[in-house]
Amino acid sequence: MGKLTKPAIIVVDMLNDFVYGALACDRGKAIVPATAALLDVARAKGVPVIFSNDAHLKGIDRELTIWGDHAIVGTPGAAVISELKLSEGDYVVPKRRYSGFFQTDLDILLKELGVHTVVMTGLHTHMCVRHTSADAFSLGYDVVIAKEATDSFTEEDYLGGLAYLKTCYGADAYTNEELIEML
Repeated sequence: MGKLTKPAIIVVDMLNDFVYGALACDRGKAIVPATAALLDVARAKGVPVIFSNDAHLKGIDRELTIWGDHAIVGTPGAAVISELKLSEGDYVVPKRRYSGFFQTDLDILLKELGVHTVVMTGLHTHMCVRHTSADAFSLGYDVVIAKEATDSFTEEDYLGGLAYLKTCYGADAYTNEELIEML
């Protein structure tokens, strides 16, 4: 286990609506301390922290027909949870689909930052983390999963998501302790 090559932390949908609100997930609450700890270390080491946040347009976005209203632009539900301490040096890239790359500026930002490896955190390993990881891989980034800072609605979805990411994208999952050594 060596150092990660030019890493950035991608935080997927750690928003009020995903953790406490419209799509509240108890398992999402459980990863908050590990996610916050990882972000604090990354910031201290100068590793970019990028929030990839659902930012839906009410009555328009297709995803809302499946999941109902959540993370509507300008509402408290669309805000990053306070425990993750969105900082001045962090980046926020809004998204209207599952992938943080689909029709957003995420790829441009990562390239401008010189990033080679994305460390995926957040919700949900079998949906938004999965789709963001797929596009990251397709765009040439190495994908790593923060095991203690990702989750899904169920254990089955979480483990299935991790297995899929490993099988399809070679994405290894590491504990915070391992990642901190690698950053």
